[in-house]
Amino acid sequence: MDKNMRRDADAIVAASIKAVQPDEAVARALRGTEFPGRVVLVAAGKAAWQMAKAAHDCMGERIDSGVVVTKYGHVMGPIANFDCREAGHPVPDENSFSGAQAALELVSGLKPEDTVLFLLSGGGSALFEKPLIPGEVLQDVTKQLLACGADIVEINTIRKRLSAVKGGRFAQACAPAQVFSIVLSDILGDPLDMIASGPAYPDSSTSAEAKVIAEKYKLKLTGETWALLDKETPKSLDNVTTLITGSVRELCAAAAGECEKLGYEPVILTDQLCCEAREAGSFLSAILKTHAGAGKKLAFLAGGETVVHLTGKGKGGRNQELALAAAQGLAGLSGAAVFSVGSDGTDGPTDAAGGYADGTTLAELKAKDLNLYAVLADNDAYHALKAVDGLIVTGPTGTNVNDVAVALLRG
Repeated sequence: MDKNMRRDADAIVAASIKAVQPDEAVARALRGTEFPGRVVLVAAGKAAWQMAKAAHDCMGERIDSGVVVTKYGHVMGPIANFDCREAGHPVPDENSFSGAQAALELVSGLKPEDTVLFLLSGGGSALFEKPLIPGEVLQDVTKQLLACGADIVEINTIRKRLSAVKGGRFAQACAPAQVFSIVLSDILGDPLDMIASGPAYPDSSTSAEAKVIAEKYKLKLTGETWALLDKETPKSLDNVTTLITGSVRELCAAAAGECEKLGYEPVILTDQLCCEAREAGSFLSAILKTHAGAGKKLAFLAGGETVVHLTGKGKGGRNQELALAAAQGLAGLSGAAVFSVGSDGTDGPTDAAGGYADGTTLAELKAKDLNLYAVLADNDAYHALKAVDGLIVTGPTGTNVNDVAVALLRG
């Protein structure tokens, strides 16, 4: 491993994630706001605990009570009298269902002058759920969607129709109370009806689109599930005010700023990356090959969310697969590296935030008797990268604004 490149990569990861913490964003959104009646808090998503803590720091006892539902390992301690829970992600589990039920009970019986402070971040689709079909059936549908290569908008278009809280239905449950929603965006272009499947936002997708997606990916659905795809979601809500507090654009800008501090000339290629993870890795390594020998330090950044089409039974995530897929193109290149991380600190069902590869990675894999193509075919990037110290591990970060991939060239 090129230790200098890895040190730069780690510095860029740390600085970019620090810059998109939700604390100041939530405080900024609440500054100057006044709520006439009772205020109850519901927070859902990977950044839910951090957002709820920031809200309590701002408003204190003005918030009567709250329910916080986040991913396992993401509750960092008690918050006043809030009910802080952990649940399953990316597949919902019984704790996802009980957490959503607790939130529904909290918001029932409120008056028109009351307010539900709703703090939403990515991952809420799995973490905050009350299914309209048996839980095990919903889990099966979720697994099919995650494995087939569908993008997040397609996945959420299906999930909204199978839920009592998604697609604006949670906001309906809060009526006649007002909903003040603060959203940390993890989807390209910040579509409010798709972030965490839009529990408090009118749904722009249609039943016809949902059925096309189900047919496109040949999903195996029960008759009950197919019938729910025909049921339309709310297309208007009159009790919701929504503010977006962060997005992948800020993540890319922060990463670019740290690259500049380290002497690299940064180029943000896109903040709307959406393709197969291994194709993105190959593309970034190809860019570095083109510019090798340029005589200056360069950094190429791409923010967004790639997808993985599961063909094997290995362990990994989209960011790890992206980095590992770059290893072939990087082979033998001096002073070149590609790394990719999820801003929430977890990548797929693993404890890693992402992965790192440089010009030595392929040779190191071969020395460990690991075949790059076989590993990718089995979607086992985690174990391969672990064998060559290529995992990036941050622990839960408290935020979630999508992913950033960086290609570094020392010149």
